Amino acid sequence: MEAVAVVIKGPERIELDRLDLSPPGAEDVVVDIEWSGISTGTERLLWSGQMPPFPGMGYPLVPGYEAVGRVAAAGSRSGGRIGDRVFVPGARCFGDVRGLFGGAASRLVVAGDRVLPIDEQLAEQGVLLALAATAQHAFSKDGAMSPDLIVGHGVLGRLLARLALATGAAPPVVWERNPARAGDAQGYTVVDPADDPRKDYRSIYDVSGDSTILDTLVSRLAADGEIVLAGFYSEPLSFAFAPAFMREARIRIAAEWREWDLAAVKEFVEQGRLSLDGLITHRHDATDAEAAYREAFSDPACLKMILDWRACT
Repeated sequence: MEAVAVVIKGPERIELDRLDLSPPGAEDVVVDIEWSGISTGTERLLWSGQMPPFPGMGYPLVPGYEAVGRVAAAGSRSGGRIGDRVFVPGARCFGDVRGLFGGAASRLVVAGDRVLPIDEQLAEQGVLLALAATAQHAFSKDGAMSPDLIVGHGVLGRLLARLALATGAAPPVVWERNPARAGDAQGYTVVDPADDPRKDYRSIYDVSGDSTILDTLVSRLAADGEIVLAGFYSEPLSFAFAPAFMREARIRIAAEWREWDLAAVKEFVEQGRLSLDGLITHRHDATDAEAAYREAFSDPACLKMILDWRACT
């Protein structure tokens, strides 16, 4: 069994290759992918060669952890149903080609308990469930406060703000310097940080990926406040101790989502409490993958780029 897959072969080297797939077992499903998303966080770092070392990282690598498709075959112990539309958070089914993420391909072999059946009507928006679950994970910890301030109005920042409102929290303030990304605020306020005089935020969630931002955030924090690092940072972070000491500041890191985060956001979407509208702004056929990746990482107007695999065989 084969699939056409995006393969990052080195910094700024992306190709479409036809790869052999691992034979499916009784606990696996085979999914024909319809759409996959491009991450402007971790995948940008992989593409640019700036990704810090992690186990399993390296080239060549199939990227992508945001994929939606239909179950084409289901093993006897997989729990899958042929024809179901499912969300797939990546796969490792490409032999010697690394699949640490592994979702950007026309077909995947993946354990049945890794896929999540989704509503038919969700369609391409299903790729956004991974980012929504990432946002949910950031403030689902015991004792975590909902964000008063969110730094960055990309897809993750918007989802954090929408989730805060979906859970009944007060509308957060969102910082965004780029005017092209300041619009489409749904029930909350977006401001340029230069126009925001507040220095009493109890809970600041940063999704900017800016490794130099901590001192700025500490200066805007209320006493006993918390900074949540919910982005991904390629450079070391540091901060001046005295201002943080005077505020008794707490700094927390939010890592990747868990299964229960994904289940929670799926329920929010199905109940109509969380909208995914307006977040997918750019689309390319998978055959144009190289151009799609470059555009996703260079065009500030691109919130979420998706690849359409339906015509790729």
